Amino acid sequence: MTDPTRDMTVLFADVCGSTRLYETIGDSAALATIGRCVALISTVCAGHGGRVVKTIGDEAMAVFADVDRAAQAAAEMQARISDEPPVGGSRLAIRVGFHEGPTIEADGDVFGDSVNVAARMVALAKREQIITSAPTAEALAPWLRTRVRELDTLTVKGKAKDMGIFELLWQDEDSDLTTAATRWKPLPARIALRQGATELVLDESAASITLGRDAQSDIAIGDRLASRLHARIERRRDKFVIIDQSSNGTFVTIEGQPEIMLRREELILRGRGRISFGHKHADDPAEFLAFSCVD
Repeated sequence: MTDPTRDMTVLFADVCGSTRLYETIGDSAALATIGRCVALISTVCAGHGGRVVKTIGDEAMAVFADVDRAAQAAAEMQARISDEPPVGGSRLAIRVGFHEGPTIEADGDVFGDSVNVAARMVALAKREQIITSAPTAEALAPWLRTRVRELDTLTVKGKAKDMGIFELLWQDEDSDLTTAATRWKPLPARIALRQGATELVLDESAASITLGRDAQSDIAIGDRLASRLHARIERRRDKFVIIDQSSNGTFVTIEGQPEIMLRREELILRGRGRISFGHKHADDPAEFLAFSCVD
């Protein structure tokens, strides 16, 4: 059964270094250690009025009706995990991300864009770090807002506009914290693309475009050596990255530099140049995509 949409805070907590644990202390001991961490995370969530929706391996997903309680739970679970004795010569650690927004509950699970953003927050976090979004940081009570600091503005997958990223500081002592430098403000980003008579400009109004033989691609490629879903160009803050997804590779030439082949790899596009699909440009120069990064 599906419940109506309602605002909740979604939190993900991930045990760091689980692969290394399995390698160093063995499967049984590692499984027990991770299970102990996940159980501790669940206990802390329940203590702050939260509910663990599910656990997947070394990760737990929880929901809270109140954003302040989610923040306090995140801080407490970090503190309690840090107090755990070392295992296999290494200190245990977790990373946490949370985000508040509309969610839908169905059959005991939680869905929606807010879940995706919260998952992105934990992916951005490092060990012993708690990451949240700018809207969530702004929703915190004043005394909790004194414990957050802005880290950056990043392009978040699935979001057309960049999102501010904040860290929630959970340690009582901040002598070991890295001093935050004055944040550099990125310049507006634009890239002009031209393929024959087709011209397209990608800027801050869009996050990515697709390239390939599929007719639904943003730029359709006719070359038979190109894949249906060949590549995409993605904006990441003030930079544009081409990401190869093809069978035969993507060949990129940045003006004044040798041609580079990408196969399941990515490259930051700079200045001007051209992109060929499935082969070197010299092998068949008939079809290519010209690009120009505009300041």
